[in-house]
Amino acid sequence: VAGVFAVLIAYASLYPFNGWRSQGIEPWSFLWAPWPRYWTGFDIASNLVGYVPMGFLLALAVARTGRGGGAWWAGALGASFLSLGLETVQSYLPLRVPSNVDWLLNTAGGVLGATLAVLLLRWHVLGPWNQFRSQWLVPQTRGGLMLLLLWPMAALYPTSVPYGLGQVWFRAEAALFDLSRGSPLADWLPAASPSPPLSGLAEAALVALCVWAPVLLGYAILRRVGHRLVFMLVFGGVSIGVGVLSAVLTYGPLNAWSWLTPPATLGLAAAFAMAVFSLALGHRACAVLMLLAWSFALGLLNRAPETAYFAQSLETWEQGRFIRFHGLSQWLGWLWPYAALVAGIRLALRRPGGATTMAAHE
Repeated sequence: VAGVFAVLIAYASLYPFNGWRSQGIEPWSFLWAPWPRYWTGFDIASNLVGYVPMGFLLALAVARTGRGGGAWWAGALGASFLSLGLETVQSYLPLRVPSNVDWLLNTAGGVLGATLAVLLLRWHVLGPWNQFRSQWLVPQTRGGLMLLLLWPMAALYPTSVPYGLGQVWFRAEAALFDLSRGSPLADWLPAASPSPPLSGLAEAALVALCVWAPVLLGYAILRRVGHRLVFMLVFGGVSIGVGVLSAVLTYGPLNAWSWLTPPATLGLAAAFAMAVFSLALGHRACAVLMLLAWSFALGLLNRAPETAYFAQSLETWEQGRFIRFHGLSQWLGWLWPYAALVAGIRLALRRPGGATTMAAHE
């Protein structure tokens, strides 16, 4: 989790990535530069609070290895060095300005997070979380849990079909054509042809599969049917909330429910029914079904065309107020299903004792 959060911080600190160049100054010269004359409360709060989880997670990770004495130092110094490295790299980006104040605030946030982690461990406040993991989750399934925690952010980005994560074919095809233009490889590429629009029934099937598949991932890592039922209800509420929030961010509050078309409603109802019927399946069966659901959904989704209405919604994110956030959510939305496929394969190969089949043979 600490590694994933570090990647998120790096993305937020360095985006946009265009125009890398040396600006004729030493990358670390910001350390002794005069303090900025203008800053806002939001800048101070975001730089401070943004690194609190980093220090917390690093300290917690080191403490769980049994080296509790160095946990605080790992959290505080790790967050500080991460910030220092990113601020240094910002000197090569024309649209980013490295700042000694940002580094100090980030370091202070890391110190606060590391201190909080050490105190919570000392006071045994994290016991309920450890108890939850041991009672609710099957062993060695942290990857699946991490994916489920990232799903709401991945699903926020506008898609041509609600919850249709992983639609990468047309962009990958366009990038391949651009790269091969003027080369002998261009003659070997098939001519791009427009895809027919999805029927209402096909769209409903896609919504159902794209919602049911993450539910199956949750089922594959939860121990009991009762736990699955709670997860299904929570995930259903989160799914509706994500759809509403995405529409509000894209089209405004008046269009909060514009995404809930008849095909989307039918798909959600079908996903709920399939989630109920699969409550009592075994862990391996859930993992295998998830693999099948994603395989079918990705095959159908990557043949679906992008409509003009969808392109307009992307402009709201890519050129408007979400310009620094859209790329992170976009990449999560593109990659999430494929990471879920990898996790599903590992879960399907697990033995009841916790090791994968391949690892057990070794």
